Amino acid sequence: MTVKEHIINVINRSQDGSLFFNNSFPNYDDVYVRQILSELCGQELISRISYGIYVKPMRSKFGVVFPPVGDIIKAIAKRDKAKILPTGNTAMNLLGLSTQVPMNSEYITSGSAREIKLGNRTIRLRRSVPKNFAYKGELMPVLVQALKAIGKEDLTDEHIGIIRKLLTEHPEEKTWQKDLQLAPAWIRKIVTTLKKEINHE
Repeated sequence: MTVKEHIINVINRSQDGSLFFNNSFPNYDDVYVRQILSELCGQELISRISYGIYVKPMRSKFGVVFPPVGDIIKAIAKRDKAKILPTGNTAMNLLGLSTQVPMNSEYITSGSAREIKLGNRTIRLRRSVPKNFAYKGELMPVLVQALKAIGKEDLTDEHIGIIRKLLTEHPEEKTWQKDLQLAPAWIRKIVTTLKKEINHE
């Protein structure tokens, strides 16, 4: 069996929506694998969604269906050994601080910046400073990104109510105080006030 036949066999056996990278076949030369994957794109066996990132498309009567954005982000983070966080409208929507579902998804990463095309949608990964990835909890880093996107002046009572609910459901007692030291002063004040109110209920 040739290298190309082996790669085709692996792709054919994989589930629709599976992601492949140039280094998904570590027994073979990266450059040669990239060449083969590029050829298979031309044969429509897979689709290239970004440089070095390919997907076995799921097809429906409406056309090509791409994997969920979250699955793609997790695969990239694992491959790059990088940390990735939602930011902007993506972070707001994830936490329920916005009801608008953004067409384009925004993330910051400790790895390489890149843009991924999924039909008429785009995933943007922007390289950011290590401080944004120094949080120990899961809620606080995303909450900080969401609040930065909203802005101090545009924060409403409705936002505060949602944040209170999030902090109640995800107390992160072992990490929130240290994590909060990484946040801007106005965010520290809001979270600290809400935490005190929650603890006295």
